[in-house]
Amino acid sequence: MNIILLERPEVQIDTVTLTDRRATHLVKVLGVRPGDTVRIGILDGPQGMGTVTEISKRSPFQVRLTVQFAAERDACPEDQPFIDLLLALPRPIMLRRIFSQAAALGVGNIFITHAQRVEKSFWNASLLNEEEYRPHLLQGLEQAIDTRVPKVHIHGRFKPFIEDILPDKIANYSHLLIAHPDSSSPLRDVIVDVPGNILVAIGPEGGWIDYELDRFAECGFTAFSLGKRILKVDTAVVTIHARLSERRDLLRLDPGNQ
Repeated sequence: MNIILLERPEVQIDTVTLTDRRATHLVKVLGVRPGDTVRIGILDGPQGMGTVTEISKRSPFQVRLTVQFAAERDACPEDQPFIDLLLALPRPIMLRRIFSQAAALGVGNIFITHAQRVEKSFWNASLLNEEEYRPHLLQGLEQAIDTRVPKVHIHGRFKPFIEDILPDKIANYSHLLIAHPDSSSPLRDVIVDVPGNILVAIGPEGGWIDYELDRFAECGFTAFSLGKRILKVDTAVVTIHARLSERRDLLRLDPGNQ
């Protein structure tokens, strides 16, 4: 836990009192003492510093902080996440990892929809409820020292999503990409100039079927491949994010580099 994340209502003027796992972490892991300072942040708000003023080291642990935040302002455009994910619903155990990893990497939106090769039973998972998946997002933010919570959009039916929902979203992106192992195009061939916002679609472990690929193509998605190896979804998310970030940085440094 590299930052203590706070909800706005928790802050009373310039003081916050923690009694949950955050207090336990401060006491048992960080071993804080009165006068120590820790990094804090308000969810979807500014970061700052908190000074420990009181500690109760008996369970339940309690830590009181006086807090000070940087002036709230819009983040620079370059600091905003530029990658959004569109996922065919993965296995719940894998989706937990993806939520945490995506938040740590810096993703703006996560769209989740159905696909032919997604088991219908996955849609019964309690993880699809916000109170269940939000803690996994926060764990990623705590790791990465960020306060911006990715927005999760869940659409249980593929056809209504791609026909009625997705067309209203695609104007927000400079590039629409779909990962497909049979594509002959590497990322360097589909990202040839400095990208703006990117929406990347990643299918289930068995891949998108031809019908789904055709519908994505009709919406303007370009297929690319990471190579011959077929990756698990959570591995693909991390790999694609890393390669897209590297590609953008390379083009920024040398726009003529192909």
